[in-house]
Amino acid sequence: MRKQFDTPFLLVFLVLIVFGLLIFTSAALGLLARGGASFTSVAVSQLLLGFLCGGTALIFISRMDYRKWRPYTPYLFAVAILLTLLTFVPNIGLEFKGAARWIVVGPITFQPVELLKLATVAFLAAIYASRYKATHTLRGGVLPLLLVAGPATAIVLAQPDTASAMIMAAACTVMLFAAGGRASHLLFIALAGMLVVGGAAVTYPHVKDRLVTFINHSGDPQGSGYQIQQSLIAVGSGGISGRGFGQSIEKFSYLPEPIGDSIFAVAAEEFGFVGSAALVLLFAAFAILGLRIAARAPDPFGGLLVTGLVALIVGQSFFNMASSVGLVPLAGVPLIFVSHGGTALAIALIEVGVILNVSRRMKS
Repeated sequence: MRKQFDTPFLLVFLVLIVFGLLIFTSAALGLLARGGASFTSVAVSQLLLGFLCGGTALIFISRMDYRKWRPYTPYLFAVAILLTLLTFVPNIGLEFKGAARWIVVGPITFQPVELLKLATVAFLAAIYASRYKATHTLRGGVLPLLLVAGPATAIVLAQPDTASAMIMAAACTVMLFAAGGRASHLLFIALAGMLVVGGAAVTYPHVKDRLVTFINHSGDPQGSGYQIQQSLIAVGSGGISGRGFGQSIEKFSYLPEPIGDSIFAVAAEEFGFVGSAALVLLFAAFAILGLRIAARAPDPFGGLLVTGLVALIVGQSFFNMASSVGLVPLAGVPLIFVSHGGTALAIALIEVGVILNVSRRMKS
């Protein structure tokens, strides 16, 4: 067994963190020319809650034996479910733009869905590890997924947060595939997911608007299509090498959510095709090296846990980047390690700590 972290994975992660901090800093400067959140408050949230708290947790978790956590995964899942339900409670949950996704604790706002994603993956990994030879059956494979990911997804859909629900369900499905689930069962789950998205489009007007805009980007350029239009302008104006660090024009006046949903467009405008392609390749390397750790994990729990966490981080990141160039509907999910969001960054760093923990014990 290894005693040190997997060096290639660690290096890719560190480069992602540095590149992400540069992009975030530049994008956040656009707030100086806008009303709303100040540059200082956003930077403090990202640095204190995200980097400081998340980084401290990463160091601590990366050095604990992950196998000792396995008995506690049901309790973590229960706590995460409870916290997510609290978003619906008046005076505790914070509603913004029609969505109840945050808990307010004094001056801090916390988004419990990020913890719920982690807890769902960990609990499902523990279940599949305990019945590793039965995951090809409905009872051993599909049923645990429905009983664990089903309620979690339903709560997140009710917030509503369709994109997070889809990403969490997709990560759990990837875990079932890695555990040996049948292709027919995976196809059934995929079809059920499509039906859920269709139901969400009927239930929630904003989901329908995003799907319509995805089909026709220019249908309502001053309304529902405004964000994707400005995002494409930013990406296109970056050219091959970009305008240069800090030189984005779109982030100051035109691009909605330059530190959140649209931050990849800011990166593409400033660093061009070369920089944006490098960011995509870094996440691809993160995925490949992470799955390599999963394949060489000393036990099924470690392998499935890493698989699920890599699927969460990379799946959400690729969804964010793809939505900025119109390849998928706008999702409203952060670009991990880059976008503003102290909770998302802190939980992502914790997830990386778990992956590094497993890498110390993987087979040579």
